[in-house]
Formats: sequence, structure tokens, C-alpha cells
Amino acid sequence: MLPEIKPAAPGDALRWLATGWELFLRSPGTWLLQTLVLILILLALGMVPVAVPVAFPLLAAGMVASAQRVERGEKLRVDHLFDGLRRHAGNLLLVGAFHLLGALFAALIAAAIGGSAMLTGAIVGALTGVGLATGGVMFGMLVFTVLWIMLMMALWFAPALVMLQDVAPLDAMKLSAQACFGSLLTFIIFAVMLYVLVWVAMIPAGLGMLLLVPVIAGAQLAAWRDLFSPRPALPAAQTD
Repeated sequence: MLPEIKPAAPGDALRWLATGWELFLRSPGTWLLQTLVLILILLALGMVPVAVPVAFPLLAAGMVASAQRVERGEKLRVDHLFDGLRRHAGNLLLVGAFHLLGALFAALIAAAIGGSAMLTGAIVGALTGVGLATGGVMFGMLVFTVLWIMLMMALWFAPALVMLQDVAPLDAMKLSAQACFGSLLTFIIFAVMLYVLVWVAMIPAGLGMLLLVPVIAGAQLAAWRDLFSPRPALPAAQTD
């Protein structure tokens, strides 16, 4: 049975980040080391074509599972980053494969739109052709951006759903997209705050990302709990 999706209020976005910060403060040293290992792994995988999109859900699931461990009061270890590899490697790799296919599909659609516009512009020629080509390329970039945002929505909760609730990969991506669209204003606010925080984190030679990444993992856990975790059972009715 698939999890029920609950709505989120715009004010929840700030609370999610506050929860992420609070979870970070419980074990800051280990979080920093774990994030450093994560970044080094991503840099190493970046040398292999298409490896990062496929492997990323494995690592993201490990970060969220680590946040859940901290929330439960467990002692965080650096190797908890690999919990996804230990517990749900196959399904998380499938999420990564769908992530890669989605990105390639978006790129192909954008390239087809831009390429056809440039071909048409070359046939028409003169200033009219330049205008058609430029407009077509810009429209292709817009289409790619929209498709990429939709892909990110499908990916956002998928690792947590697979890892924490054993949801199948495609179902997890569908539920993730539905949850983001269902609370669209909340996630727009959340995305804007993350955008600002990423720029701030990048100012000191990118070192702020060592802090921001675990905060985002904790915020993601808080958001998953609000939108997908089971509601508490009502107390049983008492009879005389």
C-alpha cells in the first residue's frame, strides 16, 4: 500500500530547515566528515560518464537515513552514508537510472527543438531566419528547464520513500512529484531559500557546503515526515 500524501503549508519550509540545523548541531563533527566523504565520492564518480546521476540516490538515501538515526538519538557514524547501499541498493540504483533517462530525455527534447529551429532559420535565411533560430533555441532551453524541474520534483523524495518506506522506484518518483505539485507554493519557497543558502555556502571557497548538505538532509527528513509518514492512530473508543 502506497503512503498517503499530506499537504504542507508555506511556513513549513522554514521549519524543515530549522529541523535540519537542529539535527546537524547534535553531531556536527561526524556530519562534516560524512559530507566530506560524500563530496569526495561524487568527485571521483564524476570521472566516469553518467555515474553521478545513477549513484546519487544511493548516497542521498544514506544521508536521509543518517538524519533519521540522529533524530532517534542514535550515535552517527560516517559509514551510515552507505546505508542505502546495504539495504536498498537495487531499487535506489533504479531510481538513479530513471533519473539519468529523464535527464537524457529532457536534453534530447530541448536539442530537437533547438536544432529544428536552427535548421528552419538556415533555410529561411536573412534576419528572419536568425530570429527564428534564436527564438527556437531559447524555447528549447525553456522546455529543458521545465522538464528538469519536474525531474527534480520526482527525485526529491524518491530516495527517502525507497529507503524509509520500501516504496518501489517508479512509485516513489511518482509520489514525490505529486507531493511537490500538491504543495507547490511551499516547495517554491523552499527552493528559493535553498538557492540563497547555496550561494552563501559557496562564498568561502565552497566550504559552507560541508555544513549545508547535512542541513538539507535533515530538512528532507522533516519534509518527508510531514508529507508521507503515517498519521498517529486515534485512541480506541472506550465503552461502558
